[in-house]
Amino acid sequence: MFKKLDILDERDKRLRLISREVTFPISKEYKSLIQRAIDHLTYSQIEEYEKKYNLRPGMGLAFPQLGINERIIIIVNEVDDGVFENYVVINPQIVSNSAEMVAVEAGEGCLSVNREVPGQVLRYARVTIEGFDEDGNKIRVRAREDLSVAFQHEIDHLNGILFFDRIDPNKRFYSDIEIRLI
Repeated sequence: MFKKLDILDERDKRLRLISREVTFPISKEYKSLIQRAIDHLTYSQIEEYEKKYNLRPGMGLAFPQLGINERIIIIVNEVDDGVFENYVVINPQIVSNSAEMVAVEAGEGCLSVNREVPGQVLRYARVTIEGFDEDGNKIRVRAREDLSVAFQHEIDHLNGILFFDRIDPNKRFYSDIEIRLI
């Protein structure tokens, strides 16, 4: 039975904390919560379930958004219609990035921000992430475009940063010439 997650709102001060490194092994409760997050994110991207469970679409979630101050991120990326790739990265770090920058054309959103925030965030077009899977095995993920943006957005949550903190108040939007938009 699907049970919607309780996601913290941007006004909650816990979202501004820097998260702790996770030690292994992780608990059964954490593994269960990770699976619930994967289900929540998957259902939020399938129109039928989004409506049925009244979900806001989202592709990523960080444990701080659930009130847990630990360095765990989950990303569910739709790679084809109804086909999803799941990423669970514990203690993630960006170990390399491109010089090229991108921005989401319509601007980023966040499951913890229940309002429209005008502006674009400049992010690396490509990143390589290192961290650990749920069993403590070292993993490495190369991400580009939307997936790269999602990883950077979720890692920001681990450092107490919300996407709108990165919007330049003097230049909220960029032209196609200034930035390659995705």
